[in-house]
Amino acid sequence: MAFERKPQSIGTVLQKVLQSLPHQKKVKRGMVLHYWPEVVGEQIAAATRELRFEGDRLVVYVDHTAWRHEIHMNRFTIRKKLNEKVGSEVVKELVVRS
Repeated sequence: MAFERKPQSIGTVLQKVLQSLPHQKKVKRGMVLHYWPEVVGEQIAAATRELRFEGDRLVVYVDHTAWRHEIHMNRFTIRKKLNEKVGSEVVKELVVRS
């Protein structure tokens, strides 16, 4: 008896591979850092000095208080978009520091 498989999209295959990795959370955190410029735009990305995770919080360092205020006001939207990009809730909170 022949076993038939339906073709799967590359996105579906990649999701399955990511789910099988033992360090899935670290991979997704790396993806969040990668997607930061795309999600926030060139100006905010250029104003960002450092990004890092502290537990489930993404901590963003900026040089100017104006950018800190801008990111802080949009933190929920940014967090949501980053999590959507990686397909899970990796960022529980977005903290902005200057």
